[in-house]
Amino acid sequence: MAGSGQANFAPWHSAVHALLAQGMGLRPIGRRLGLARNTVRRLARAAGPDELLVGQWTGRSSILDPYKPFLHQRWAEGQTIGTRLFEELREQGFGGGDVVVRKYVRRLRDAFPHQQPGRPPSVRNVTSWITRHPASLTAEQSEHLKTILIRCPALERTAHHVRAFAELMNQRDGQHLPQWIARVQDDDLPALHTFITGLGQDLDAVVAGLSLPYSSGVVEGHNNRMLKRQMYGRASLQLQRVLLA
Repeated sequence: MAGSGQANFAPWHSAVHALLAQGMGLRPIGRRLGLARNTVRRLARAAGPDELLVGQWTGRSSILDPYKPFLHQRWAEGQTIGTRLFEELREQGFGGGDVVVRKYVRRLRDAFPHQQPGRPPSVRNVTSWITRHPASLTAEQSEHLKTILIRCPALERTAHHVRAFAELMNQRDGQHLPQWIARVQDDDLPALHTFITGLGQDLDAVVAGLSLPYSSGVVEGHNNRMLKRQMYGRASLQLQRVLLA
């Protein structure tokens, strides 16, 4: 692969070699990354992303050559249907026929077969997996989360900080909160920076809440139940209309 097309397969190449370095086999790597075993084997054998599409692929010039980086990018993004890719190439200014595109797509499919992906997890599911204790996740949920975090380094860093904050809460280590805030501030994660700004508005109270064994949750729950009992059946029709409005 030439030009920017190489970089689109670079994350897969890096992920495969990172897992190989951990002693993982080709089949487990394929399951984790959602790739066919032959694809994992090709990525494992290549010393770098630029070795993935060489030889007979680049030995002859073609009208398609200027558009191959775009094809590689769309393929890496999951678009593997030849007719759709041909339509997108025409929008990019490609003046050739669909036959040459379909032939090249067949080569891509032979070299990098895609496993049919299932329905992707929802944002709510991923958020739940990150904020829950790892021991409470099923094996399938853990595998899904690992795959997602490998493909999104920013989300992986976010998950690391979230779990570190959960440890502060569980261990009542509120005295370490300033160090946690400093580590997050050094990371480029705007969403967590917003969270830190909120903590800083009453930092002493937050540190105390994460350190002391006392909680007002039980008292507040009792108060809410008492208020409900006192007000039950006493609201006039006019007040009910105001509340509903």
